[in-house]
Amino acid sequence: MFSRTCYFIKEAIANIFNHGIMSFVTTFTIICCLIIMGSCCLLALNVQQIITELEAENQMVAFIDEAMSDEEARGLEQQLLAVENVAQVRFVTREEAMVNFLDRYEDNSLFEDVDSSVFRNRYLIYLDDIALMEQTQNDLAGIYGVAKINALLKVANGFVTLRNILGIVALAIFVVLFLISIILMNSTMKAATFNRRTEISIMRMVGARNSFIRWPFVLEGMLIGLFAALCAFLLQWGGYNLLAENISGALSFITVIPFENMLIPVLIAFGVIGIIEGVFGSLGAVKRYLRV
Repeated sequence: MFSRTCYFIKEAIANIFNHGIMSFVTTFTIICCLIIMGSCCLLALNVQQIITELEAENQMVAFIDEAMSDEEARGLEQQLLAVENVAQVRFVTREEAMVNFLDRYEDNSLFEDVDSSVFRNRYLIYLDDIALMEQTQNDLAGIYGVAKINALLKVANGFVTLRNILGIVALAIFVVLFLISIILMNSTMKAATFNRRTEISIMRMVGARNSFIRWPFVLEGMLIGLFAALCAFLLQWGGYNLLAENISGALSFITVIPFENMLIPVLIAFGVIGIIEGVFGSLGAVKRYLRV
């Protein structure tokens, strides 16, 4: 068993170098497919990150009953935090609310006679999932002492819709590109295997089993897929960081996810997809020559 495995590996490596041009074409095909798929997925992740940041800014405001004192209003914090889907809350006093109101206007002289007592104590409320904002609003409104809840439901629903559409589009693009890459890989491997049809025919004539003929091709596709995945990963890493630096310099308000945060998942994904493309491409290419 060990000697046979060594033979398969030796044959696979020898075939890669003996058919250098086709091996290069196959490797280049996988690299291109992986970079295209990787770029689309990384773009989707960054857009998703931007949407998440915008969602975080879409907060609700809970106005406290005017009849409650400051101490009583502060005492509602734990009740608000206990509501499902509430991530955190921040208490805003009447004085702070007045300062925030005046900061909106350049000329504050119009509000010189305004006293902080006309404002209500309030809580800024941040949610875990804005898709549940309406339900959370109803739950908060049921707490004694909460007079009114301001929530931008239309804005929240817009973000949720955009997030869902983005997820569906990203998944569809990935599936289509993956299928296209498999087809391209299969076509490339068929062209490479066509030049070796005589070799396969001779092996069949001397009584070699299909599995014995197939394994060197499978290992060859696997090795090519792994090498292509490593090359694509390094190119994706360098290209992503270069593009991220340019975007951060030109558009400072956009936060780009550091590639280092996705290093291991991207490497594993590229490796798995590269192996799948190489193995299935090889199996599909050699299958026609193994038919009796």
